[in-house]
Amino acid sequence: LRAELAAVDVTCSRFRPDSELTRVNLAAGTTVTVGERFAEALEAALRSAELTGGAVDPTVGRAVIALGYDRTFASLRPDDVRPLPVFRPAPGWRSIVWNARTRRLRLPADTCLDLGSSAKALAADRAASRAAAAAGCGVVVNLGGDLAVAGTPPDGGWRIAVADDHARPEPSRCPTVAVTTGALATSGVRVRTWRRAGRTVHHIVDPLTGEPAAPVWHTATVAAATCVDANAAGTAAIVLGHAAEDWLRRTGLPARLVAPDGRVVRLGGWPPEARAPGATLAGGAR
Repeated sequence: LRAELAAVDVTCSRFRPDSELTRVNLAAGTTVTVGERFAEALEAALRSAELTGGAVDPTVGRAVIALGYDRTFASLRPDDVRPLPVFRPAPGWRSIVWNARTRRLRLPADTCLDLGSSAKALAADRAASRAAAAAGCGVVVNLGGDLAVAGTPPDGGWRIAVADDHARPEPSRCPTVAVTTGALATSGVRVRTWRRAGRTVHHIVDPLTGEPAAPVWHTATVAAATCVDANAAGTAAIVLGHAAEDWLRRTGLPARLVAPDGRVVRLGGWPPEARAPGATLAGGAR
């Protein structure tokens, strides 16, 4: 697990001057060759963009930075008095020139990739698989709302408590689901928020506008075969807003949406609310 986290950090962190992502972003407008790990993370991001019809797009980097998320979240100014930026649509994932065989990449000039959410989900998938192989037993890996399982689960599956706000969780009140295979991911706009010019903003950007997605849903939790796909669907639900219910129904994925007023929408066979003590807490972290 430590090896996977170290690898994804040095490869995909926007906040490290020595990361490969920083090198790629600085080279926007020219063609570069990337490493195998970066290529895998980019493929995951492009898959997320394709599966969501562009609702999740790795080219939102400049928009996220313009909002003030230009450093680790713990270092953000909680009340940034600078004026709001001029919002512009993201360049779009289809503008990326990528050759998977040669690992040659060209970003449009003035484009900044943000691989954050998909890379973290990929790290959860990879870490769960590697840990299960190393330990010879079932494992569950939870990376701040991105949860993947591998190996043989305990009887009845892994009990996962889904929190709408991981910063102030109440485990006894969190609905609990059992996960036996695959992954579970939660996206939300309740935790990673800050003030900018008197307006509350968050980190999930709508690629069509360059603005923070409208807070139609506080959290979206989705189950899928991989954490990369669950993460993509959950983030897309936040971006899609009122259109998320129909879109998720078409995917057939189990999902739980929570509106700002506390209304809960369950889709795709998501089970009725149940609570159980001693469950692993997941959700609301991204």
